[in-house]
Amino acid sequence: VQLQASGGGLVQAGGSLRLSCAASGRDLSSYTMGWFRQAPGKEREFVAAVSWSGGTTNYVDSVKGRFTISRDNAKNTVYLQMNSLKPEDTAVYYCAAAGSSWYLGRDYDYWGQGTQVTVSS
Repeated sequence: VQLQASGGGLVQAGGSLRLSCAASGRDLSSYTMGWFRQAPGKEREFVAAVSWSGGTTNYVDSVKGRFTISRDNAKNTVYLQMNSLKPEDTAVYYCAAAGSSWYLGRDYDYWGQGTQVTVSS
């Protein structure tokens, strides 16, 4: 299984970015998909997750109301729409897949390579 994240970049505070994560090698429509991030000098942090159907989502408190996770199972792709970005959102963002229809843990089975998001003040 390969997860290819894209869509990162440099944006000013208050701006928006949309991350995408395309999966190949396996149909992940029955998996929970998640986004994590890691800032320099910090541990990796859970950001958001979406259930297999897209009907259930979970977010870390710091992004609630600003970020939206969604998925398109026909395209084997998960998205993270990030609005009202803040400098503290600067990190490498990783997508991941967990082999359960809805998974609340942090021990995911597959990980992508990450995409850099930099928010300038």
